[in-house]
Amino acid sequence: MRGLMTDSPLLISSLIRHAARVFGDQEIVTRTVEGPIHRTNYREIEARARRLARALGELGVRPGDRVATLAWNTHRHLEVYFAVSGMGAVCHTLNPRLFPEQLIYILRHAGDVLLLCDLTFLPLVEKLVPHCPALRGVVALADTECVPATQLPVLHAYEPLLSAQATDYAWPTFDENTASSLCYTSGTTGEPKGVLYSHRSTLLHSFAIALPDMFRLGEHETVLPVVPMFHVNAWGLPYAAAMTGTRLVLPGPKLDGDSIYHLLESEKVTMTAGVPTVWMALLTHMRQHGLRFGSLKRVIIGGSAAPESMIRAFQGEYGVEVLHAWGMTETSPLGTFCSLTPAMRTWPEDQQIAVQRKQGRPAFGVELRVVDDAGQPLPEDGAASGDLQIRGYWIASSYFNEERGATHHADGWFSTGDVATLDPAGYMQITDRSKDVIKSGGEWISSITLENLAMGFPGVAEAAVIGVAHPKWTERPLLIVVRRPGADVDPGALLGHLAPNVPRWWLPDAVEFVDALPHTATGKVSKLLLRQQFKDYALPAAP
Repeated sequence: MRGLMTDSPLLISSLIRHAARVFGDQEIVTRTVEGPIHRTNYREIEARARRLARALGELGVRPGDRVATLAWNTHRHLEVYFAVSGMGAVCHTLNPRLFPEQLIYILRHAGDVLLLCDLTFLPLVEKLVPHCPALRGVVALADTECVPATQLPVLHAYEPLLSAQATDYAWPTFDENTASSLCYTSGTTGEPKGVLYSHRSTLLHSFAIALPDMFRLGEHETVLPVVPMFHVNAWGLPYAAAMTGTRLVLPGPKLDGDSIYHLLESEKVTMTAGVPTVWMALLTHMRQHGLRFGSLKRVIIGGSAAPESMIRAFQGEYGVEVLHAWGMTETSPLGTFCSLTPAMRTWPEDQQIAVQRKQGRPAFGVELRVVDDAGQPLPEDGAASGDLQIRGYWIASSYFNEERGATHHADGWFSTGDVATLDPAGYMQITDRSKDVIKSGGEWISSITLENLAMGFPGVAEAAVIGVAHPKWTERPLLIVVRRPGADVDPGALLGHLAPNVPRWWLPDAVEFVDALPHTATGKVSKLLLRQQFKDYALPAAP
């Protein structure tokens, strides 16, 4: 027997329609690419998204077509999100930090028919377009007078396109499993792989991240997504913010410590979200200038593991709660979120932080397990580590335009490539990426654990651990460190700081200092480039 409930599809257009009707006056603030602060609201965003959907139709965009963006976090990019998906096309966000050759591959693989870009990226777009025959034109996200002369064969200015359209566009209704957006992951081996999200998966993900023990969104909150809208749809924040009427502050292209701090304070932001590299820059800026937070209550850290020193800095020095999150492009991205239980909030600080260093518990709609090499589940005892697998309502079942590979299993489980543990309370902790684990004399050494400990030592700004060749033990850990400006770090003292916290044979055989670590396009330390840089490194004779 079926229930007698209205069978209405879960569509992204319903989010912005709801926001315009119920939270219409709620403000959306943008530091624009052109420079000035721009203020609008959900009612205006929805009206302009309707205009854009009609304009895109006149430019030949049809349901199912992929429409690419190369853009920062701005109100215009937000309008594109809702217009493209709302009309039944696929919003494909491109990461401008990738190499041009990678972007050309992605544009061709996705078959994008139109590209909308910020002015910042016009020189890059001029290099891409000649190699992408499916692209029928480019739209510059600006007004006519701001668009420079260009060699592009077909270039439209965004504002005239919108102003020529009426706002009476009717959002179409279609199957909720229709593709809504497309992101390519750089976390895989080989060429980038496309993850194709649906309207249904996006709405279910939005419901989950808005919950009180997750992002805690609502019209009483002001959120600054530092995580770019080209990184897994800004972790879903644009959609969940519209669902809940959350006030958004969008930083545009300026992501340095000074610019982020100014927006946090001037717009009275209560929550922000981003990767550790951004927060390191912000904390450095604040310490150098003796600054404090006025309104910020929470910071969400994801993308890579949050170092203990960073958690202690935000909470101990500045009174801002740290919430650790984990996910991947393939998981939309939220998989787990680390919030303390009421009982844990009564524990001593060190015990609380030991929990906060973990990636957290699965969101509703997500299942986790850790398996051995034979694919058999391991005990959830907080000690047994193995391949982390995930399945759920918003987990990819395969990659776009590719046959199902070894990472996607028939029963819905996806192998993440992370090595992790699960404890009896359901908290997951990543100990390493499977490709980054150091195997010394047949025993595993966690590079993440060593890195987090090293970053808690005075004077260390950033640290990475890789395995280098060893004649007896196959490989041994090498600790690579970036000093804070003006700091003097003694290698022996640094290793002495690590020693009480790890097995003796985990201790790195050497410490090397560098001016900077290489990072991937998503802000993570590139272990691949470090291994190439130190491939001929000779460890000292006596470890």
